[in-house]
Amino acid sequence: MSSTGKASDLLAQIPRSGKGLPPVHLWNPRFCGHIDMRIARDGTWYYLGTPIGRKSMVKLFSSIMRRDGDNYVLVTPVEMVGIQVDDAPFVAVALEVLGDGEQQLLRFTSNVDEVFDAGVDHPMRVESHPDRDEPAPYIRVRSNLDALIHRNVFYQLVDLAVPKVLEDGRRWLGVWSGGEFFPIGPEPD
Repeated sequence: MSSTGKASDLLAQIPRSGKGLPPVHLWNPRFCGHIDMRIARDGTWYYLGTPIGRKSMVKLFSSIMRRDGDNYVLVTPVEMVGIQVDDAPFVAVALEVLGDGEQQLLRFTSNVDEVFDAGVDHPMRVESHPDRDEPAPYIRVRSNLDALIHRNVFYQLVDLAVPKVLEDGRRWLGVWSGGEFFPIGPEPD
């Protein structure tokens, strides 16, 4: 498919087993260039500059996405195309809190309805961007693909935050999930 090919051609190549995500990590097809597809920071997918309105189509595209180095690609068994991602390819839009204290489990839902629990396999981190005067919180969704944690969900995490002295002696506020402590920010003096 050329870079001007249709997204529907790419979708037609996706094997459908009905169980789990396609094994994109096993597919190594030829790179066919970039297509005009972009994921905005708010999680909106665009094709040819127009938002993709059908959530089922966005979910299908997201199921064949992977990150190779700094590049995001959509992969089928026969071809691979590059796409643009403004920040992270997913947004964590909902949070469910199960339990409390160090036994607490934080269950997130992404904008494409993937559900995952923060922990060793799905670590959280908070970055500071020089161009924004606000924290940028992320959680790993799968492989090396992250979700930006939506502002409302981050506020929920801040409400759950507890202090902890880290190994380097600094006091941080953070949250527990899956037996792991995830720092959010330094504890105020």
